[in-house]
Amino acid sequence: MSREYRVAVVGATGAVGMAMRTILAERRFPVKELVPLASARSAGKPLDFAGETVLCRELTGHSFDGVDLALFSAGAGTSLDYAPVARDAGCVVIDNSSAWRMDPQVPLVVPEVNPEDVAWHKGIIANPNCSTIQMVVVMKPLHGEARITRVVVSTYQAVSGTGAEAIDELVRQSDDILAGKGPQISVYPHQIAFNCLPHIDVFLEDGSTKEEQKMVDETKKILGDPSIKVSATCVRVPVRNGHSESVNLEFATPMSPERAREILSRAPGVLLADDPATNTYPMPIVASGKDETYVGRVRRDPTVANGLNLWVVADNLRKGAALNAVQIGELLVERDLIRVP
Repeated sequence: MSREYRVAVVGATGAVGMAMRTILAERRFPVKELVPLASARSAGKPLDFAGETVLCRELTGHSFDGVDLALFSAGAGTSLDYAPVARDAGCVVIDNSSAWRMDPQVPLVVPEVNPEDVAWHKGIIANPNCSTIQMVVVMKPLHGEARITRVVVSTYQAVSGTGAEAIDELVRQSDDILAGKGPQISVYPHQIAFNCLPHIDVFLEDGSTKEEQKMVDETKKILGDPSIKVSATCVRVPVRNGHSESVNLEFATPMSPERAREILSRAPGVLLADDPATNTYPMPIVASGKDETYVGRVRRDPTVANGLNLWVVADNLRKGAALNAVQIGELLVERDLIRVP
């Protein structure tokens, strides 16, 4: 008989936590019991899981007793406080926050890219940033063919990446503006409806943002190549769900658009949508709700010797967060790397 596991979802009532519950059920993860955890104000709230109702529990220091696997979708502060508690209780943690990503003792995993890294976990595995995940899924098969030396990426990130309150604010501001009213601003520093904000996370001393630095550092760690040069500009756009990226790649050796399309058409987790003659290219409204990372607009960059331009789109709540975490859990099950008493 195959094993089943007690699985906790920390932040179970948030947008990513809801997606985690949905995807665990969709993919028939071997859940013996789901333990949904959140703050005290959500304790007792009924939640759906696989067609049944489960009650949310308050996150405490004893929440992980008897739990085998914990998916964390809360903030970095919560993860710093509770991931070690879960680990010490004998639970394997897959953390979606930025808390552990650059810890050299913690694997940073995208299953299509570096699945082998789950083998050296010490109780905590980090889920990368949403924008990094979709980019490296596309980069990996190309990097294996002709080494990538430099990446310039500009992101167009949906408001769902900030959470449910940001989705509500986009809708509310759009309705108010169309009705001739002034928009109310609370989630972002400026109006997001009918606007773009080149500001995600906090600004750093060099003028970049923390989101941009995450893409730089995480790409190198996941691909295992610190020599790759990465330049990122991250922008919040008035899209409900689905992150888009303009990605410029430079290779050490020639890579034709035709060869790139051939490689990407066979790459795991990638869906090639690239037929300009029929207006076929990746868009957030197509990728939203889907598991694949979409890539198109594959074309030569004539300004450098070995350059390509790509357009990459994925559902940031699924592949950019919840799905990737569940896929890591599946790797652990497949390789018998979840410690069960």
